[in-house]
Amino acid sequence: GIGLCRTEHMFLADDRLPLVRRFILTDDPAEERAALAALEAAQQADFEGILAAMDALPVTVRLLDPPLHEFLPDLERLVVADALGTLDAEGRVELAAVRRLHEVNPMIGTRGVRLGVIKPGVYQMQMRALFRAVLAARRDGRHPDVEVMIPLVVDPSEMHMARRWVAEAIADTGMSGSLKIGAMLETPRAALVAGELAEVSDFFSFGTNDLTQLVFAFSRDDVGSRLIPEYLRTELLEKDPFESLDQVGVGRIIQYACSNARDASAAIKIGVCGEQAGDPESAKFLVACGVDYVSCSPYRVPIARLAVAQA
Repeated sequence: GIGLCRTEHMFLADDRLPLVRRFILTDDPAEERAALAALEAAQQADFEGILAAMDALPVTVRLLDPPLHEFLPDLERLVVADALGTLDAEGRVELAAVRRLHEVNPMIGTRGVRLGVIKPGVYQMQMRALFRAVLAARRDGRHPDVEVMIPLVVDPSEMHMARRWVAEAIADTGMSGSLKIGAMLETPRAALVAGELAEVSDFFSFGTNDLTQLVFAFSRDDVGSRLIPEYLRTELLEKDPFESLDQVGVGRIIQYACSNARDASAAIKIGVCGEQAGDPESAKFLVACGVDYVSCSPYRVPIARLAVAQA
């Protein structure tokens, strides 16, 4: 199955990115609605293709989770153009909007469920597109098996809000049948309140890449070229924690979260998404934690299956 369907990748295509930018940058409600409608149609077509290919196999759809800067025009390019006097009126409006939305630390900024808070309607749009694709698949005699995952959750209140969004999309589309709604645990706080989150979630998935980044205070995009190799060379670290799960630090947080989640909801399904899931030692550790499934890049799947089977 698909353990992590990254819906933001669909929006980064050349024909979709202008629509997303239009939605993010505008303050005009009518313009927002028009952009959302265009995105919804494109997203539904994507989901229909996925569900046709994955008939009767599980698909976990993670709602939009990019750092906001991935969707925005390059600030430096706009500033340079403005300084050179080559920016037209539309470009100046775009520059003002990009400056307003610019973040110093976008990886811990407006991403995940937070985007749904500051830009109401975007998650409802995605779920309407998904539910209409499910209904279309059923009409064609297929058996879609989907669940929805809410990214970057840090508090049960966000899951309550997300469930309201799901209810709105169900009402809009006439979707029927049970639907599992889960939380992605990517922050230390989410792991520490896993017991409370388990009371409002049907499943969990640990995002170990982000969790490792935040526990170590390592910028995943920066430390790989210089800092990690030096730490490995001087034996300050035994292994790259982005390749093999740090069982002493990150692992303890995962153990704690699993234990508290099971105490609150014995039947909750717990998964792990991240490259560490394809590392044999990490997979064995996760089995010992009581994790139900792992998700990793396709090329790592055979290794993960073997490691889990051996564990």
